[in-house]
Amino acid sequence: MRWLPVLYVVALLLIEPLTPADWPVSFALIAVPLLTAFAHGPVVVAGSTVFSVLFEGVLAGTPCCAGRSVGYLWDRHYVASYICTALVGALGTVLAAHRIRRERTLADVRFVADIAQRVLLRPVPHRIGSLLLESLYLSAAAEARIGGDLYEAVPTSYGVRLLIGDVRGKGLLAVETAATLLGAFREAAHDEPDLPALADRLERSMNRRAKLLGGTQVGERFVTAVFAEIPADGRLVRIVNCGHPPPLLIRPGEVSELDRGRSAPPLNLGMLVGDPYHVDVYDFGPGDQLLLYTDGITETRGPDGSFYPLLQRLRSWGPLAPRDLLERLHNDLLAYSRNRMQDDTAALAVHLPAEEPPARSAPATG
Repeated sequence: MRWLPVLYVVALLLIEPLTPADWPVSFALIAVPLLTAFAHGPVVVAGSTVFSVLFEGVLAGTPCCAGRSVGYLWDRHYVASYICTALVGALGTVLAAHRIRRERTLADVRFVADIAQRVLLRPVPHRIGSLLLESLYLSAAAEARIGGDLYEAVPTSYGVRLLIGDVRGKGLLAVETAATLLGAFREAAHDEPDLPALADRLERSMNRRAKLLGGTQVGERFVTAVFAEIPADGRLVRIVNCGHPPPLLIRPGEVSELDRGRSAPPLNLGMLVGDPYHVDVYDFGPGDQLLLYTDGITETRGPDGSFYPLLQRLRSWGPLAPRDLLERLHNDLLAYSRNRMQDDTAALAVHLPAEEPPARSAPATG
């Protein structure tokens, strides 16, 4: 865009000798200030306006260049062209000044959004004890940084506790709800003795928030979530699912869903059902990897309308380190959707590296 005005003038110079003298190609120079306003500041636009008016006069009244007599210089049609070019240049100068102000405002908003994301969705530690962790967040809106998807990993005395969730709805209300849930989880994860108690405490937090918001749709302000716990001294993972897509367990040659059909209602809907939270326990040994994700991944659509085949993709890729896995997933989602993501997506990968065999001691000599 910065070079577009120059290329436009060059194109006119190439066309001018090929056209008859009574075809005033110079009139097209009226567009130069407007083209300049798309990528340059008001000073450059004003300069391009002066250049365009002068160059129109050169093309109008220079016999050696345009094949016209000097009398054309003050022809009423050319004078009208000078005036129109000056008016377009004045408007382009105002447009450029307005565009620069908007760009600065947008830069400030992006900066604030980046800060908000670091507070709300702060990066998880890359390593907690013997576990390797990586996170991924993709926003469906091009200019957005945060939304209703959330994740967190907290080291506690009970082990590493994980959360991934998806707030119903979008916009500021969803962001505020996500912030409330994350704040409650970060505090309660250290206090509650088990996952059902942790889920119940967050259920009560969501209930209080919904009542404070008021309205007639209190029960519809809910969050799907998965809570997971990996004890520091155990080779297992405990999971409580609250209406969320089940986590995936990735092993060499195997990718399986951790779902026993005992999912609890989403948070803030438990009061309507009253069912207890069920803890599912699975083996989680060296070399295993746990992938928690939101439905924005599996509901990503390709050009033909088909959903993203997450399990099929993971099985074809084979075992990958957490960072490599999420980077490949990120790139594959964008390629599959042709950069047209319809929903926010989040993912959290947790890997327990395989134990290295102890080094053999050198044989004694003597």
